[in-house]
Parts: sequence; C-alpha cells; structure tokens
Amino acid sequence: MAEILDVVIIGAGISGITATYHLQKYSPGKKFVILERRENIGGTWDLFKYPGIRSDSDMYTFGFNFKPWLGERSITPGDTILSYIKETASEIEMNEKIRFNRKVIETRWSSKKGYWTVTIQHGEDVEIIKTRFIISCAGYYDYDQGYDPGFEGRERFNGDIIHPQFWPENYDYTGKKVVIIGSGATAVTMVPAMTDKAAHVTMLQRSPTYMGYRPAVDIFAKWARRLLPEKLAYEASRWKNILYTIMVYTISRKSPALMKKILLGMIRRELGGHLDVDKHFVPTYNPWDQRLCAVADGDLYKAIRSGKAGVVTDHIETFDETGIQLKSGERIDADLIVTATGLILKPLGGIKVFMDDDEVDYGSVMNYKGLMASGIPNYAAIFGYTNNSWTLKADLSAKYITRLLNYMDENGYDYCQPELKGAYVREEPIEDLQAGYFKRAAHLLPKQGHIRPWKLYQNYIQDMINLKYQNVEDKAMTFYKIEDHKSTVNQPPQASAHTA
Repeated sequence: MAEILDVVIIGAGISGITATYHLQKYSPGKKFVILERRENIGGTWDLFKYPGIRSDSDMYTFGFNFKPWLGERSITPGDTILSYIKETASEIEMNEKIRFNRKVIETRWSSKKGYWTVTIQHGEDVEIIKTRFIISCAGYYDYDQGYDPGFEGRERFNGDIIHPQFWPENYDYTGKKVVIIGSGATAVTMVPAMTDKAAHVTMLQRSPTYMGYRPAVDIFAKWARRLLPEKLAYEASRWKNILYTIMVYTISRKSPALMKKILLGMIRRELGGHLDVDKHFVPTYNPWDQRLCAVADGDLYKAIRSGKAGVVTDHIETFDETGIQLKSGERIDADLIVTATGLILKPLGGIKVFMDDDEVDYGSVMNYKGLMASGIPNYAAIFGYTNNSWTLKADLSAKYITRLLNYMDENGYDYCQPELKGAYVREEPIEDLQAGYFKRAAHLLPKQGHIRPWKLYQNYIQDMINLKYQNVEDKAMTFYKIEDHKSTVNQPPQASAHTA
C-alpha cells in the first residue's frame, strides 16, 4: 500500500526550504515529505562549484525573510550562501522530512479519487507516494546538462573544455591561458575570479551584455545594523533593495535610453582608455531585455585594467589544437576553454504530469498567479523573479499555498483548480526576456494572459497584493469536494464543483 500524504515538496533548494518553513508555520499538522533527487540540500548552490560563484542578487533580498542575513557582504560567495542555506534548514528541522536520492519521474492525478500518484526513482527501485497536493520546487533548468551550441573542431583541442555547471572539484588552472566563452553572469563572475592563478583570462563573446556596478558591501545596511534593532535593520535593508531594483527595472523599461546612458557611463569611468567600450560593452538590445549582470565592486573592470583579463567580441570559426580561430581571421591561444554558454530550461525539473491517462502539455497551459496552471488541480510550481531576487517570489508563493490549503480545510474542499471558464484571455509568452535560454525553451513554458489572475507580474509589490492580501477565492479558481469518500471501486466518488 502506497502511503498517502497531504503535501509532497519536490526539491530541497531555496524554494523547497521556503515552502517547508511556511507549511510548518502556517499549515501545521499537514503530513508531508521533501523529495530531493540529489544527496544534499542547497540545489544550485550545492551543485555549482566553479571559481568565483556568487549570487548576483543582494543577500538582503536573496536571503530568507524568516532568517535575517547577518553577513557583512551583500554580494556573497557561493560557499557562504550554501552554509547559510544549511544553517536555515537545520533550524527549521527540515532534514527530518527530506528523502534524498529520490528522482521524481511522473505525477499522475486521479480525478475520481482526488489525489496525485507520485512515481519516484530511488537507485534501482521505484517508489510510489500518493498525495493531495504537490509543491514543485525542482528549479527551472536541466541539472544533467548545460547548453552546448556545438562548436566546430572541439574534438581537436588538446587542452581541457569545461562547462561551469560541471566544474571538477580542485581543478588546477594555475599558469593556464583561459578563454571563457560567454558574457552572462557566469562569465562575468569567473573572469576576475580566475585571474588569481591563470596566466591570462579572455572573455570571448558574440555580443556584449549590459553590466551594472554593485558594491559587495551595502553601506546602508551597515549603518542600519548600527542604528536599529537587528530585525528592523534587516527589513529596512531588504525594502531599500527591493525598491531600488524595482526602480532600475522600471526606468529600463520606460526610459531605456536614459538607463543605457547611466550604465555605459559607469563602464567608461571604470575602464577609461583600457578597452574599446563601444565595441565590447554596448549591446544591440535595450537594458533589461536581458538580465543585467552585476559586477561586484567592479572586479571585472579591475581585472581588465590590470592586464590580467581581456575581452574579445567576435564569432567562433573553429577550435583547433591550441586555441580558437575566429571568423574575423584572428585567433586566441588557450590551454583551457570554459563554455559559459548558458543553461537548458527544464520546467518542473522534467517531471511528466498526467491528468488520469492524458499527459499534460505544460507549454499549452495558462499561468495562474505565477505559481499554478489552468486545468491542473492541487499543483503549484514555485518560480522566482527574473528581475529581482528569486527568494522574494518564492516566499510570497509559499505563503499563498498555505492560505489555499487552509481555505480548503476550513470549507471542506478536497482540491482546487484554476479554470479559464470561457473568459477571453489573450495568450502571451510567459516572459519577455530576450535571453537565449528563454527563447530556446519558449514552447515548453506556460503562457500568460493579459489580465489578472493569468498575468505574470514581475513586481514584488503587485505580487504582495495578489498573493499575500487578496482572498484566495476568485472567479478563475474552482474548488471541488469528493462527495462520497466511502464509494466502492464500482461506484467511484463524484466531484462537485464550487466556484468561489
């Protein structure tokens, strides 16, 4: 007999920890487990080991709302973040609920019985769990492979080729000529970090990316801690950074020319005559058409000024035995090539979803409030912000889920399901970011509508209103009761709908 739970949380990273905290605090008494496919908690922060790994979001917003970040640095190294994550998990006694090395293969909803059957791979064994509600915290990218655009001649290269997602532990790059392909957050982080040992580091990009200077130590937060009680200082620093990020994003969208002038002005001041800014740092798109890269304390610019790092903007013709031949006719010598070419998006961690015997095409459903989807009952997927700290949205989403669970308990409902119900909702892409990894996976992602609750708001204040303060019942959410829990197999229970 498969065990029957109230809730299954899939994933033990930032989102899984947040969901666990809220479930224990606001929906106590729920029987639940956390299923983690790997052997450790931490998600991304336990998986990625490349040099210089850090969050490009400040820790006052990236940290947990219920566990104030007390570190000195706002932009923090990955190992420090992982320690903070583990400490938080320990404090909320999360480890007692985690089942490690459990890879969820599929989730299947029974419309007759009103619960999910979760199929899990555990080594050579297959396990089955039944649950009323699923919270997917499985992340958004493929843990097993990074994006590889397919470089010509890579088999001829005599040196090492490494994707940052699979950086070998204790890899020694001392004295090596390093070429890092890419210009996103990973490349911008790795370039200055690797100048400590490498002979030289070159960032090779097809096109530039917008970059913003970010101090590693938040002066406002430093003074707030001196003048205010701990919790109040944390909240003040958190809200200052939330509002600052919203302001930058809003200006970028409404006055892109102004934001472009501000960002490029900072780079010109940092680099002076050390590099051709117009060639290497002026993108063809507007600010925040793709995510801004944070340059902590200007470390990338310092590395360039020192001569230990450089930037080349060109297209790759082919790899050869000792480096990379460019389409311009130039070439770059290399002992190590790092392919910081991006991630592969994998919604729901690649888990298959079935409604009875029919597999759900997740790319055809409609987003509901940024965490549920049309036609899929009792299933929430936590997905953070792309224009702000991931944890902010995860926190609001987890709290909303507990409100939804409590509402169903109080009113005797067994499950809930977002439904379009014939209303006109114009279908739009879930994200308007022009980043390659989003464009490549657009057909796999849910759609959004042009009106609430189907519209995805990349705005913390708007989401606070929608998820934290508005009632959970609305015209798009239908609540169901299984009328007869004692029905036999030959007489299955019937569901009755109640539109709130």
